[in-house]
Amino acid sequence: MNIQLKNDLAVHDLTIHSADGPIVSKVSLSLGRGRPLTLLGESGSGKSLVAQAVMGNLPPELHATGRVIFEEADLIKETAAERRRRWGRSIGLLPQEPWLAMNPTMRVGSQVAEVHRFVKGKAAIESVNDAKENLADVSLSSAEALYPFQISGGMGQRAAIAMAHATDSELLIADEPTKGLDAALRDSVTARLKSEVEAGRLLLTITHDVAVARALGGTIGVMLDGRLVEYGPAETLLDAPEHAYTKALFAADPSQWERRIRPTLGKAVIAAQGLEKRYGGKVLFSSFDIDVAAGEIVSIVGPSGCGKTTIGNILLGLTKPDAGAIKRQPGLSSLGFQKLYQDPPAAFAPHQTIRRGLKDLTSLHGKDWSEVEVLCNRLRLPEPLYDRMPGQVSGGELQRFALLRALLLDPALPIPMKPPLCSEMIAPPVSGMISPPV
Repeated sequence: MNIQLKNDLAVHDLTIHSADGPIVSKVSLSLGRGRPLTLLGESGSGKSLVAQAVMGNLPPELHATGRVIFEEADLIKETAAERRRRWGRSIGLLPQEPWLAMNPTMRVGSQVAEVHRFVKGKAAIESVNDAKENLADVSLSSAEALYPFQISGGMGQRAAIAMAHATDSELLIADEPTKGLDAALRDSVTARLKSEVEAGRLLLTITHDVAVARALGGTIGVMLDGRLVEYGPAETLLDAPEHAYTKALFAADPSQWERRIRPTLGKAVIAAQGLEKRYGGKVLFSSFDIDVAAGEIVSIVGPSGCGKTTIGNILLGLTKPDAGAIKRQPGLSSLGFQKLYQDPPAAFAPHQTIRRGLKDLTSLHGKDWSEVEVLCNRLRLPEPLYDRMPGQVSGGELQRFALLRALLLDPALPIPMKPPLCSEMIAPPVSGMISPPV
């Protein structure tokens, strides 16, 4: 692939090496003003590593070769200090996991304001006012005085978007910018990213969401196993993909699924009536009824911050309701109800290998290791990933390890908090997610 280095950002023959060999091989792409670039591909395909190489924050055990030309400089040749000086100034990052990127001891408004104060060099009062405007742009004015642990995952994502916008950087790298957002907010964020492009900023987006790629337009690159397997104008690639993997990727998008016949339902696993929850005198929801039978899939849909996760936590017994009653199927242990966290890093010990955590789980609950291997094959999790730390695998791979842990306990009712798109894995939906207890 021939890349013209006259573009605002040009990547030529980028290869990312680990101790075991290259994990991203000879990726070449370019990004010009007015034409955003979106990288699509399944979890672990190398999309985020390409973005990290451009940003200059690859994990220390990895190194990059090739050329990354930006503002007439080869970023690969710059020192770590030179690269860091670009962060928040000429290069901005919207991280995949805002939960990890935000300071848990600072209020949301203060975190946005400090970007204006210390990166842009504005006066204190001006910084606070500009931060208020950034939060209002993402419908988050109500969260200004809250801490990150007091807001939902979707609200945290919007707070990260507000901070990224505050940098006003020349190049914006958005890693899964719509993760955890409902459809309305997803469209709003996509429109915001398009306005950044129209204002002259360069935009590199990493996403699993084909709808986001279609809305952004520009150029699309599709990655598989560390290689760029298809690359071209969005209008051409989306309507007439050539590579077999690209076709499979688009076919896995939920919009392409066929309707399924409603299965025969079993006994009620859980039922709740009149649930109510209040925080600080404010009623989050009230008079909420729900029941789930064996073999049934029930979805709770609503805008970010409306109480969906809180309802899930109440059903799991992790949060007490202020009113209402819950009835679970007799004979089910607490292990029959499993939570899949919206932000997988919140559910893993950061300094323990994935293998060690899985070994502890099998030992604690009397499971055989062969059951882990069967689920790993089913979820396409190769063995080399077992000996990595949670921070050394992709977000989608970590989500699949979280799913493996829940399924290993044969739950009667797993409750995923904002489950990932199936196009992330290029596989049909996992069947039997809700099944009668054995």
